[in-house]
Amino acid sequence: MWVNRAQQVRLAGFCVTRFMTQNPVRALRLILGDQLTDTVSSLQGLDPDSDLVLMVELAAETGYVRHHPKKIVLILAAMRHFAEALRRRGVRVEYVRLEAAENTGSFSGEVARAVDRFQPEKLIVTEPGEWRVLEMMRDWQEALDVPVEVRSDDRFLCSLDAFAGWAEGRKQLRMEYFYREMRRKAGLLLDADGKPEGGAWNFDSENRKSLPKDLRPPDRLWFDPDPVTEEVIALVSDRFQDHFGDVEGFGYAVTRDQALAALDAFLGDCLPSFGDYQDAMKKDAPFLYHGLISAYLNVGLLTPLEVCQAAERAYRNGDAPLNAVEGFIRQILGWREYVRGLYWLKMPDYAGTNFFAADRDLPDFYWSGDTDMTCLAQSIEQTRNHAYAHHIQRLMVTGCFALLIGADPVQVNRWYLEVYVDAFEWVELPNTHGMALFADGGVMASKPYAASGKYIDRMSDYCAHCKYDVKQNTGPDACPFNALYWRFMENNRPLLSNNPRMGMPYRTWAKMADEKRAAILQTADAFLDRL
Repeated sequence: MWVNRAQQVRLAGFCVTRFMTQNPVRALRLILGDQLTDTVSSLQGLDPDSDLVLMVELAAETGYVRHHPKKIVLILAAMRHFAEALRRRGVRVEYVRLEAAENTGSFSGEVARAVDRFQPEKLIVTEPGEWRVLEMMRDWQEALDVPVEVRSDDRFLCSLDAFAGWAEGRKQLRMEYFYREMRRKAGLLLDADGKPEGGAWNFDSENRKSLPKDLRPPDRLWFDPDPVTEEVIALVSDRFQDHFGDVEGFGYAVTRDQALAALDAFLGDCLPSFGDYQDAMKKDAPFLYHGLISAYLNVGLLTPLEVCQAAERAYRNGDAPLNAVEGFIRQILGWREYVRGLYWLKMPDYAGTNFFAADRDLPDFYWSGDTDMTCLAQSIEQTRNHAYAHHIQRLMVTGCFALLIGADPVQVNRWYLEVYVDAFEWVELPNTHGMALFADGGVMASKPYAASGKYIDRMSDYCAHCKYDVKQNTGPDACPFNALYWRFMENNRPLLSNNPRMGMPYRTWAKMADEKRAAILQTADAFLDRL
């Protein structure tokens, strides 16, 4: 029942009318598109009789970068299924669809509309995954004249305060040391004495095998879209047809049950070989033995602890070897938690760092895939088709090439955020900016991940199908990675020559004849001119 009293509130350039209800909502609980977890902190203590959950699909979020259509489908379809699951539990949900005529298109606008309509006593949110969203939230209490409670995201195993405490006073924030503390804290892969299983914390040296030619990776589990997802697919296909990629063949999990099924399939079919071949690449084989669950973790359909515990059970039960299980857990308990902590510790200045003063435009083929370099063509084409590439393709192919040509970090970061189904800024930015580009000057990595074509040849069959010759350093037929690598080393000598981990390549470069060095640099410059 509404009473005849209205209050005008101005927010973000528009005016809304606030009506006061006789029985106001006790708590308005906002759930974001990457918080689709029953136990998320903003839902804890929920009273179905007096609380209201708010979920919104927003033009500002689907369009602030040109997200891959499959990524948009995954998030919107998962949101709609999650909202329906809450309703089946008796939770009141106010859900605003992207196509709704009254949708203002922004978080601030939709929160303001909901506050006006329902007059909650307070607004409860879980801390967001991106800095720009937190900046919006900081304005809400004053702008809306309602208490705003921002709760810690306890789905992560390391709180932001705990990470800041770990980082305090350290000259170097290396993931390996953080990972060991996280293993102890979580009690994962420890023996009866609390020491690491197998006598070592890290078995990465065993996880660098190239893929045997006759080995056929397993088929992967995909899911047929139900009517809810089909409706989203039609919406996204209509609205975002000019984005990189399309919705054709969408088969990602959009419910928790589907995500759990995908996890089980990975544990049974892929995890035993994941360790050996996690760095391998193969033409026309985009998935190999990788998990394909990062997107489900990042939107909340799976939680990191349950995933790590499931992998540990596979090891304890004798279903997967230690090197595979440790490597998989390290990616989640180590890297995922580490990059999130680093992001929040260093933002917002972190995004603007540019150690090498790189300013070259990202080549057009990052969107078209039209390049004679097989490694890049394969990685980009599968990204277009699936919104997916595994970590070595991202780091040592598309990322390494961008590093070697001196691509503008802002453009590169934007590309990675746009094209991958699992890309949210908190996880994308440190991995791209710090690891792939070394744009942070060594906050994350002890050296740039620069490499010649030899690495790609060792870890893939790409070079056997390429126009260019990976064994050549000079001339029009030489693998571009080779000459670009040495050009990168030479051009950045003042910044890198004192790095102890760069000593060997600089000594190799110094031993080359002057004529050879000049020919390599000329080859690199000629290739860049053609870009």
